[in-house]
Amino acid sequence: MGIFNRTVSKAAISPQPSKAAAAGGYYNNSVNNGGANMIGQYYSYIEGPARNRAMSVPTVSRARDLMASVIGCMSLKMYTEMWNGSEMEKMPLAPRTWLRRIDPTLPNNFVLSWLFDDLFFFGRAFLYITSRTADGYPASFTRLPAAMVQTLDQAGPVWFAPSKQIIFQGGELDANDVVQFLSPIQGIIYMSEQAVATALKLEAARYRNSSSAIPAGILRQTGGEPLSGQELADLAASFNLARETNQTAALNEFVTYTETLTSPDKMLLIDSAEFQAMEMARLCNIPPYLAGISVGSYSYQSSAESRMDLWTFGVRAYADCIAGTLSQNNILPNGTYVEFDVEGYLKGEYSMDEMRETETENVVVSPL
Repeated sequence: MGIFNRTVSKAAISPQPSKAAAAGGYYNNSVNNGGANMIGQYYSYIEGPARNRAMSVPTVSRARDLMASVIGCMSLKMYTEMWNGSEMEKMPLAPRTWLRRIDPTLPNNFVLSWLFDDLFFFGRAFLYITSRTADGYPASFTRLPAAMVQTLDQAGPVWFAPSKQIIFQGGELDANDVVQFLSPIQGIIYMSEQAVATALKLEAARYRNSSSAIPAGILRQTGGEPLSGQELADLAASFNLARETNQTAALNEFVTYTETLTSPDKMLLIDSAEFQAMEMARLCNIPPYLAGISVGSYSYQSSAESRMDLWTFGVRAYADCIAGTLSQNNILPNGTYVEFDVEGYLKGEYSMDEMRETETENVVVSPL
């Protein structure tokens, strides 16, 4: 008996025809549409859902923006070291062309801030070398979002060394053309997933409570024919609707309404929100007062002290990671180094002493 004469004994539905993945899709294994060919195709770039969820927590967003602003506002400078008889002395050098414009199409403020973003959330960041000078050293770079990079020889979330098998958009990249920044601090999306999830659930609870236009309370039937569960639910919904559109709701003699003793600060979970904000500040390694959290005497720091605290406790580890990586021998000749102009940031544009000196110099003393 052939397959066309086979007796059908039970109902069946034919499966839907499968569709092949679209060319150029995310993590496409096609050699022609992955790897270096997808670099610069910004329509496919993403920052990752885990990173975006963490950024929706206000304290995390504030911490990230504070530290990114520091990294982005500092300039890079080159130097070499020379022994002066007692210690190694830094000798300034003329900067290479890329030091002022890492990516020719973007300012350093943008590139450095997003390099920090990747280090902060993922614990690593990537620059792809787009051109080289005659001596073989890099001349320009472009950033690869860390959320889109896979390393086949390291699963993470702790990174032990630069990867030799780098996958971008489904295609393998030459590891010699990729500058890999490895943060000394584990990415926050891997460190405390539960803390971030708790903050998001707390914010969702506060949002639900804030949408209530009336105090929380209980409707109680005091007489008449007993109501079913559905009828009680309909009664509560009607009461809420009436209170949203009118200042006064009417009840008959068989129903009473009793407000619960809940104040607005309890409904908005203020104490819980303050505690969770403190937890997020700990997660992000910044002093809590910098995120607007009141912690006693720390609330009265001067701007200079605040900049020093932000640099010392939050930014320095990431800045040293970026500068140290850009100083390696695959980027610069041996004995040549890169560092951030930290003094310019800590000093600020105008210190109080400079302002006083300027005011004194501008005073015109009239002759007697």
